[in-house]
Amino acid sequence: MGSDMLHDCLRGRWKARLGRMEIDARFRYYFQHPWSRLVVAYLVTFFNFLIFAEDPVSHSQTEAHMIVVGNCFSFVVNKYPGRGWNVLKVVMWSLAIFTGLVAGKFFFHRRLFGRYLRLKMFREDHGSWMTMFFSTILFLFIFSHIYNLLLLMTGGMGPHMVTEYMGIRNESFMKMAAVGTWMGDFVTAWMVTDMMLQDTLYPEWGQTARRFWKQGNNRIVLFWTVLISLTSVVVLVISTDWISWDNLNRGFLPSDEVSRAFLASFILVFDLLIVMQDWEFPHFMGDLDMNLPGLSTTQLKFKLPVCKRIFKEEYHIHITGKWFNYGIIFLVLILDLNMWKNQIFYKPYEYGQYVGPGEKIYTVEEPDTLSHFNRSTLTWEWRSTNIDPRTNLTYIHGDMFLHSRYIGASLDVKCLAFIPSLAAFVLFGFFIWLFGRFQDSETFPESQDKTYERIKRKSPSDLGVTPEEVHVSMSETLKRSGTPMLLLVDAHHFGSSANSISPCSNETHETQPSISVDKAACPETADVDKLSP
Repeated sequence: MGSDMLHDCLRGRWKARLGRMEIDARFRYYFQHPWSRLVVAYLVTFFNFLIFAEDPVSHSQTEAHMIVVGNCFSFVVNKYPGRGWNVLKVVMWSLAIFTGLVAGKFFFHRRLFGRYLRLKMFREDHGSWMTMFFSTILFLFIFSHIYNLLLLMTGGMGPHMVTEYMGIRNESFMKMAAVGTWMGDFVTAWMVTDMMLQDTLYPEWGQTARRFWKQGNNRIVLFWTVLISLTSVVVLVISTDWISWDNLNRGFLPSDEVSRAFLASFILVFDLLIVMQDWEFPHFMGDLDMNLPGLSTTQLKFKLPVCKRIFKEEYHIHITGKWFNYGIIFLVLILDLNMWKNQIFYKPYEYGQYVGPGEKIYTVEEPDTLSHFNRSTLTWEWRSTNIDPRTNLTYIHGDMFLHSRYIGASLDVKCLAFIPSLAAFVLFGFFIWLFGRFQDSETFPESQDKTYERIKRKSPSDLGVTPEEVHVSMSETLKRSGTPMLLLVDAHHFGSSANSISPCSNETHETQPSISVDKAACPETADVDKLSP
């Protein structure tokens, strides 16, 4: 009786576990389905256009400002005091860029992300360029404050202090940001389309379109034709103001600062969803053989021209598919975060705007006159009753009317919009921390790692081979260098994840790096099986 009850209990537990696994497999199947990925990718593009059109900051004539990035822009581009200070400023931001590149490569990428956090997506040199880019921004920001300290010690240099104000109008900056987000989001969406039409994980999806896409050079010609033509049209429309959104929608469902804040928040969520929907997220260690978007190769590799007398090693720039596809998204995130910040902390007066009847927003279109007004004169009541002596009309006749609204919502209400994007960032980091890290059993012991690093740092010319002979095995490399060979790691199998789940299958495939032992070099191999990369 007791054994039957135990048997039924265990059977119930196994059924529940299998049921959960089936639900997880179904969720992943539909979450990463080509239609789901395409819808999310193109919705981001549409939402970025929508928020650019509805955002009143896009029409502001005040000076643009952006946290951190504005400091870097001002540090490098403008506010030069003249004479020797110009030389000092150029030297300092050049030193900041060099320091950022070195720190990004050797500290943040190799030490922090690689050896300490053991993130699989940053293995070897993967993601190093993006890490170096963000590290450069960080050090430009730090060096700009050091430069400001020197100006402060000198005295009388207030106008040349580096701040977040960029020296360009918000209208111009938002147009550049709109073009940048279009390039980032549409290029990413078009890349996702290219990957979906190359993929074979969902064999029943888009068979006719896939056959046409893979035939000859169709995919390459269509990719660049659509990208160049649409980008040219978008840049022309945004830069020339041919199309006025307010004339098109005529107040249909006008937005306010709360709805715009939620829209900006969901754009951030969708940016992260594009990455999370990838079949190899969060490790990006799969072996899907897909060509890069618009190209006929799976990777890009450039050899840097360096003096061999000074540098013994040969340096290459190697761009892999995943960072080529999704690296742009992380750059667009900067602009999207700035857009979200604008909606949360938006106050009409700070952007040379005011609120009229129906909570509609008006924009002063003459930036030179903004310095003559204050909070009491930059209002609808004052500008609708006072005469501009230059035109003999009320000031309001020269202002731009927008259908966007400002309801004066409290900061607490607007900050609720950050909850979806905060949840997405937490979930993104959780998945990377849980599934995207090398475990302790997957790392080499320190002694073996030093041997491997020593061989890895050798130039191909030092080993007697050309750089193009990429497929030389580790055993041949070790033998040519005269180093005793203890372990041989098959890097081809190392590209797979420890737990790779196919979206179309409920089976879990365990893949491990293959290790072979050279018994001639090391007769005592009793404990070698314990070592696992």
